[in-house]
Amino acid sequence: MTPILDQTALLSTCDREPIHLPGSIQPHGVLLVLRASDRVILHLSENVGLPGGKMAADLLGKPLADAFTPAAAHWLDARLSNAVIDTRPTYLGVLEQAGRRYEVLAHTSGSTLIVEFETVPPDADPHVNFFYPLVTKFVGALSDTRTIDDMSVLAVKEIQALTGFGRVLLYRFDADQNGEVIAETAADGYPSYLHQRFPASDIPQQARALYVTNRVRLISDANYQPVPLVPQCDAISGQPVDLSFSVLRSVSPVHIEYMKNMGTLASMSISIVIRGQLWGLISCHNFEPLRVRFETRAICEQLGQILAVHFEAAEEREEFNHRLALRRTLVRLLASLSKPDHFAVNLATVTPDLLEFVEASGAALVLGGEISLFGATPAPGQIDDLVQWISRNRAGDVFETECLTRQYPAAAAYADIASGVLALSISQLHDHFLIWFRPEIVQTINWAGNPQLKASAEDPARLSPRRSFAVWSETVKGISKSWRQSEIDTALEFRTALLGIVLRRAEEMAELADNLGRVNKELESFSYSVSHDLRSPLRHIVGFSDMLLEMEQERLSPKGVRFLNNIKSSAQFAGKLVDDLLSFSQMGRASLHISKVNMNVLVSAAVERLTQEIDGRQIRWNIADFPEVDGDARFLALAVQNLLSNAVKYTRSQQLAVIDVGFEDHGEHVTFIFKDNGVGFDAAYGHKLFGVFQRLHRMEEFEGTGIGLANVKRIIERHSGTVSAQGQTGQGATFSFTLPKIVPLEARQ
Repeated sequence: MTPILDQTALLSTCDREPIHLPGSIQPHGVLLVLRASDRVILHLSENVGLPGGKMAADLLGKPLADAFTPAAAHWLDARLSNAVIDTRPTYLGVLEQAGRRYEVLAHTSGSTLIVEFETVPPDADPHVNFFYPLVTKFVGALSDTRTIDDMSVLAVKEIQALTGFGRVLLYRFDADQNGEVIAETAADGYPSYLHQRFPASDIPQQARALYVTNRVRLISDANYQPVPLVPQCDAISGQPVDLSFSVLRSVSPVHIEYMKNMGTLASMSISIVIRGQLWGLISCHNFEPLRVRFETRAICEQLGQILAVHFEAAEEREEFNHRLALRRTLVRLLASLSKPDHFAVNLATVTPDLLEFVEASGAALVLGGEISLFGATPAPGQIDDLVQWISRNRAGDVFETECLTRQYPAAAAYADIASGVLALSISQLHDHFLIWFRPEIVQTINWAGNPQLKASAEDPARLSPRRSFAVWSETVKGISKSWRQSEIDTALEFRTALLGIVLRRAEEMAELADNLGRVNKELESFSYSVSHDLRSPLRHIVGFSDMLLEMEQERLSPKGVRFLNNIKSSAQFAGKLVDDLLSFSQMGRASLHISKVNMNVLVSAAVERLTQEIDGRQIRWNIADFPEVDGDARFLALAVQNLLSNAVKYTRSQQLAVIDVGFEDHGEHVTFIFKDNGVGFDAAYGHKLFGVFQRLHRMEEFEGTGIGLANVKRIIERHSGTVSAQGQTGQGATFSFTLPKIVPLEARQ
C-alpha cells in the first residue's frame, strides 16, 4: 500500500518535470542533432572537440563531414546510409578519430537524426563480444526454474557477472506502483534491500513512461557535470531537443541527489515490461563510477526481455491453474445448487466450497429481508446496513474492495473479519446479494527508508529525496488479501449461472402455477356442477318433508315427527352448504366489474339487513365515514355482509354487543376494520379461519357452514388485497381487509 502522505502538490511538481528535455547530456560522449534530409548540424553538445580553437557553435548549419576527419566522415556517412534507423538507438559500430574510439548510435526524432558518440574506455576490449552463448546459457537456466522468485535470483546474478556492479536487485511493482525487492545479489559492504519496499514516489510518472519505451538507462558517474546542447531550443519550434531515447541524456538533479543519498555513484536500470506495462526493474548500483559499454547494455536489455517473457509465462501458468481450480469449485457449487431445495439450504450444504471458491472466511446470502450466514461474518444488522450502502454505491453487478473502511467507515467495527468484500448482485430489481468476506491481514512493511517526501529547504517547489535508506517499518491494518481478477471473473460466471438457476426455477414455478390454475378451474367447474345439481334434490327433500308433516303428522308417532324434522333440518343445512359452495365457486369463476364503490352504502345496507334479523338484541354500531375504492360492488357487498354477520353472530352472548367498523388510509391502500366484543377465538388457530370448512367453535354453539370467511378471502385477493384476523378467547375479534385504491389491471381480467 502507499503511505498516506500530505505530498500531493510536491508529487505533482515532480511528475511535471520534463526529464526528456534536459537540454544537456552526460560528459562521457558527444551528441549531434542533424536534419535528416541533408544531415546538416542543427544542435550539438558543447564538448565537441575542434582544432584551431573553433567553438561548437561554429559547426551549426554545417554538413556533418565538417566535424570529422575525412576518413571518419566517410565511415560515418556509409554507416548512416546503409543502416535502418528508427526511433530506437541503432548501433553503427566503433569510430576512431584523433586517437579516440567512440561507439556510435543513431535514432530518429521527428524530422531530425540524433547521432551519439560514446567514448570507449582505453582499457576496453577492442572486439565486440558475441553474446549468443550468454543468452543461450541464460535461457537454458531459466527453463529449469518454475517460479518468478527463482528466475529473479538467476537474473540478478547473471547481470552482476556481466556488468560488474556491486549490487544488483530486482523489484516488482504492486497495484499502487510501490516496488518490492524480490531478488538481490551484493558484494561485501553493500547494504541489503531484499524484501524491502521502495515507494511509488521514487519514480515520477513521466520516468515510468520512459522506462517502458527506453528499456536500459545508465548513469556512469553521479558526480558528472552536464554538457549543454548548443543551441538549447529549436529555432522554429522554440522547444528543447527531445532526448527520450538518447543514451547520453542527462538525468534529473533530484535523481542524482537520490543516488548520492543512497551512496551510489553509478547506476543502471533494466526495465521489465509485460503486456505494455512496467512490471518491474532490475536496478544496478556501484559505490564508484562505472562505465558499461553499449554492447553489454544491449545484452542486458535482451536478458530483460527474455526474463519478461518467462515472467509472463509463469504468471499465465499460475493464473491458468488458479482459474482451473476455481472452475472445479464452481462446478461443485452449481451441482449442489441445482437441487430442488431452497437456495439458502443448498448453499449451507456446500459451505466449504462456497468459501474456498474465492478464499473467503465468511459469506452471506441476502434475499430480500432474509440473511443466511456462512463462516465468519459481521452481524445480520451490520450486513443489512452494508447491503444498503453497496446498493447505493456499486457501479455494476459486482463490488469488490480489499479495504472496506476506506469507502465505508462503519466497517471499522468488524474490520478484523471483513476488511475485504466481494459482493454479487443476483437480482436486477431487488437488493439480493451474495457477499464474501476476507479478514484483515495485519502486516509489517519494511520500507527502504522513511518513504515520506519532503520539500527542499533551498527550493520549496521541488522535492528533496530522503537521506536515509535504513529500514523504516510500518504496520498496516484494515486490509485483506487482494481479490484476484480471476476470482472476480469466475464470481461473475457464478452470478450468471445463479441467474440461470433462478430463471429455471421461476419457469418451473410458472408451469406449476399454470397446472394448479388449470386444476383449480376444473375443481371449480366440478364443484359448481355438483352444487348446482344437488340443490334440486335437497329442496325436494325439504318440500316433501313439509308435505309429509302436514298430511300425516297425526298418524305419525312423536319419534317419527322428530325424525322427520331432523331430516328436514339436515336437508336445509345441506342446501345452505351447497348454496355457499356454489357462491364460493362463483367467486373464482365470475369476472370482476370494477368501478368506484361507495363503502358507506355497502356497510349501511348490510347493517340494515342484519338489524331486521336480530330480534330486539342490543347492538351498538360505531361506523366510520369511509372513502371510495375501486372494486366489484357485488362481491365487496358479500364480503362486508359476511364479516358483519359474523360479528352479530359471535356477540349474541353479550348483553350489549359493540361492533366497530372503521378504516386506515395508507396512501395507495385502505384497510377496513371490523371489530367486535364477542367470544373471540384462540389466536394460535387464527391462520385456519379463512380456509374452507374451517371452524373454531362448535356448530351447536354457532351455526354456519364454515365457508363465509373463505369467501371473504377469495373476494379480497381477487381485488389484489389481503385479509387478516386477530383475537383472543373471550375478548372479541378483529377482522380486516386491505384493498388498493386502484385495482391493478391484471386483477381486472
